[in-house]
Amino acid sequence: MKKLTRKFWAAMLIFGLMGQVAWVVENMYFNVFIYKMFHASAGDISLMVAASSVAATLTTILMGALSDKMGKRKLLICLGYLVWGVSILSFALIRVDVLTPIAGSAAAASALGITLVIILDCVMTFFGSTANDAAYNAWLTDWGDETNRGKIEGFNSMMPLVSILVVFGGFMGFNLDQAESWTMIFIIIGGGVMIIGVLGFFLIEDAPAINKADGSYWKTVIYSFRPAVMKENVLLYMALIAFAVFGISIQIFMPYLIIYYEQSLQMTNYVFIMAPAIIVAAVITALYGKVYDTKGFQGSVIPSISVLMLGYVILYFTRSMVPVFIGSLMMMSGYMTGMSVFGAMIRDHIPEHRAGQFQGIRIIGQVLVPGIIGPAIGAWILRDAQMIVNNDGTTSFLPHEGIWVGAFVAAVVLWGVLVMIFKMEKKK
Repeated sequence: MKKLTRKFWAAMLIFGLMGQVAWVVENMYFNVFIYKMFHASAGDISLMVAASSVAATLTTILMGALSDKMGKRKLLICLGYLVWGVSILSFALIRVDVLTPIAGSAAAASALGITLVIILDCVMTFFGSTANDAAYNAWLTDWGDETNRGKIEGFNSMMPLVSILVVFGGFMGFNLDQAESWTMIFIIIGGGVMIIGVLGFFLIEDAPAINKADGSYWKTVIYSFRPAVMKENVLLYMALIAFAVFGISIQIFMPYLIIYYEQSLQMTNYVFIMAPAIIVAAVITALYGKVYDTKGFQGSVIPSISVLMLGYVILYFTRSMVPVFIGSLMMMSGYMTGMSVFGAMIRDHIPEHRAGQFQGIRIIGQVLVPGIIGPAIGAWILRDAQMIVNNDGTTSFLPHEGIWVGAFVAAVVLWGVLVMIFKMEKKK
């Protein structure tokens, strides 16, 4: 049993929260950023999410293996956060008033802005995935064992919800229709991530008895892709497939969620709907790790997916504040407890001392496959979405409730994969 010190919990809180704040801004508000500032289409948003997912996956595969070869996570985490912050700061320079003289017109500046955001998003993702997806997640795996995995994962899975709450609350002080607000947001987030990187040198301690990976670097990179390794860890790879289908369901609606609330439902006060839902869901998620520790994967994943799907149904049929709140609460609770359960299941089945080498295959299931397929399905569903004309003559789309149907269908497919996993667990 590994003793989890106060310093561990402090590092996990600070790095987990700040890292998720940065990811929330990217995953939920970069879409809003290019929608409001550059009038991006559903296809543009889908392309941005897909490109970022590819960058995150390649980075995690390469840098996760590097952390295993080094036998240390701390250096990659701290330096990664520092440079990650710098890359976030650079988004403050992408503005229509800056790009228009270069592009020649507002329409051309919008097109150029979308392109630059997508490219820079991939650059930023490289540093963020090095620090967070590869090194930080391997560090969490190093410190966990069968006695504390659910507790760690429950606390860790609460961070995205808390970070959403922090971001929602912080963004209430900004007018997101103004470029100056986005400039200040990128400065604050980028500066905060850099400060956390410095703190890490004093807070983070590598887990004891981390052995350097044997063999060459490239053997370490491809280790988790070897057929023999897959055969030895079939349940792990099945869990990753299920996680990917779960993520596809989430990514069908997530890139368009805030736009749907604010523009389609005309709920400019969507924060007051989401914030209470997030607070309750965060508490549920923090406690839910114990369910995994006591009931196992099957006993904890069934309630999560059931609640998630019920949230989809409510959100499809409702447009007024109270029912939307209830649907959002159930959707968020199912989403985050599901993340907790899948995360614990995957970490439990990663071979000891090879955490870094398996972060790449994990990110394929968690980010790459959902990030490419989910938003593409969402964009296809919204191909006939209503269009509105902006003040400058450009047009923008309005997401509709069809995204919840797509998410529900993907969740139905997930049940098929879960049934296979349950049978495999029963046969051990």
